[in-house]
Amino acid sequence: MENTPTTRILYNDTCPICAHEIGVYARAAAQSGGPEMQFCPLRDAASFGLDSDAAAKQLHVMQGGTLLVGVDAFIAIWRALPRWAWAARLASLPVIRPALGFVYSRIAAPMLYQSHLRRQRKAQGK
Repeated sequence: MENTPTTRILYNDTCPICAHEIGVYARAAAQSGGPEMQFCPLRDAASFGLDSDAAAKQLHVMQGGTLLVGVDAFIAIWRALPRWAWAARLASLPVIRPALGFVYSRIAAPMLYQSHLRRQRKAQGK
């Protein structure tokens, strides 16, 4: 039987903001001694059933065979980290969850994705 971490996080490792935030979570996971987390860069998108472009649009977490996207992915990460459990509880509240979902999916994620596309064009010399 394969030893697969409970929580696998697919993130845009080319995004400075995303990489920094995931670094915070990776350090917290290492310090907590809690459930094992695997942090996967965009090149691993196929193992989540995604292409790298779709993966770059939002944060993705595979947990227990379920793919979580956006705010649900953040909540799963926070819930798995003892020092971040408060954020998971807050973000899960009935009024907060939809508001965070809107801000992330309609504002933050599209802005980060557009920055990703600009970095790709620049790297290709376009």
